[in-house]
Amino acid sequence: MAKTENTLPDNLPRHVAIIMDGNGRWALSRGMPRLAGHRAGTENLRSIIRACVEFGISYLTIYAFSTENWGRPPEEVNGLMRILEDVIDHELDELDAEGVQIRHIGRLDNIEPRLQDKVRYAIERTRANDRLVLLVAFNYGGRDEIVQAIKRMIEDGVQPQDVTPELVSRYLYTAGVPDPDLIIRTSGELRISNFLIWQAAYAEWYVTPTYWPDFDKEEFRQALLVYARRDRRFGTVSPQVNQPS
Repeated sequence: MAKTENTLPDNLPRHVAIIMDGNGRWALSRGMPRLAGHRAGTENLRSIIRACVEFGISYLTIYAFSTENWGRPPEEVNGLMRILEDVIDHELDELDAEGVQIRHIGRLDNIEPRLQDKVRYAIERTRANDRLVLLVAFNYGGRDEIVQAIKRMIEDGVQPQDVTPELVSRYLYTAGVPDPDLIIRTSGELRISNFLIWQAAYAEWYVTPTYWPDFDKEEFRQALLVYARRDRRFGTVSPQVNQPS
């Protein structure tokens, strides 16, 4: 069958991770409070999750709340907690019906017990789903993840000579999940922001000036098309370079 402009290539990323940046600036540019931007960003997430299911993406990781975000004004932090609770209360049925498996990466401490229970319930309820694995990085930091992994390795008596990249990966929050192939950052910022530091070693990046609430299905498609044209070498050289002349 002939490919059309809307047809996606076969070499799509298996795992896409997104730094959903620009919610506050999106709101302020419209004369709205920052929290309104976070709610708009949550609304937009629905369409991107559906797009992942439609496009056949297997894993989606979203950066929802970092360990550094606790330093934001208390009203904004409390509002973000309410938004997460609202998402679980109102979106879980649909996510479960669409075959989305929810996982949490990060720490649940510092989060109020009622919300912790709701997160655990969402994880358990969707455990058997396999159409899309949605990893929610909430109270997550890449450095903290590595520190926690080292602590657990020491507690388990791991010997220095036994430490390998594969072993370290098994101690991370993302154990059992393939590393991200593509990381998307909205709002145009050129920072990693403590996100998936270990896992992103050879990920391809797509940075767009679009604020997250305006990052729609079509731009997501464009990001996938850009990824498909990349030559991923993982520190080696392109196969074409080694071909005899």
